[in-house]
Amino acid sequence: MKGYRIAFIRHGITEANEDGRYIGTTDLPLSSAGAQELFDKLEKLDYPNPQKVYISPLKRCKQTAGIIYPNCYTVELPELREMDFGKFENKKAEELMDTPEYKQYIKGGLDNPPPGGESAREMVNRCYEAIKIIISDMMYEGLTSAAVVTHGGIIMNMLSCFGVPKRRPMDYACDFGEGFEVLVTASMWQRSEAFEVLGRYPDRDPDENYGSFYDEEEGE
Repeated sequence: MKGYRIAFIRHGITEANEDGRYIGTTDLPLSSAGAQELFDKLEKLDYPNPQKVYISPLKRCKQTAGIIYPNCYTVELPELREMDFGKFENKKAEELMDTPEYKQYIKGGLDNPPPGGESAREMVNRCYEAIKIIISDMMYEGLTSAAVVTHGGIIMNMLSCFGVPKRRPMDYACDFGEGFEVLVTASMWQRSEAFEVLGRYPDRDPDENYGSFYDEEEGE
């Protein structure tokens, strides 16, 4: 059975990440420390070159892809951009916590967007469109490996919605410059629009396997 391997990777650190600010559509570059961290990881970790790299159009993702995959063909997908936080963009939670808008927002829910921003449902629908485009493109071109350089929130929602076994979004939280690898088969995707999560990416420990990732939740 033919399979398609896709590595989902979170972009490197920006100054706003370092400051704890909300940055969704705010188009900030990597910080100098963020870029250096990626170069350091390249020295220690194995990032196999994929046949194609799909990236969010925001600077932090384009720069991350340029560092990790400098010689790979890249394609920008607007659907891979981070959530739009509206009025909360570029602000810290501590600046917002006493406002009624923020108190309402942190109650959660799929249809509870920040003022002037995007709802979780809208973001999930966007994730669905993105993964459909990527898988269809890989199948059409006959690709067997790809990387997706995007945002932490996008990775958590994509994998929790379409990955199996099913896990919570926060179980797919990942460090900057790291993420998860999945395996897509045509039969599984066409039957249930789902893919298999293989484990963390890049592999830090050669002894780490598929099962060890899922055993983490059992020990909680």
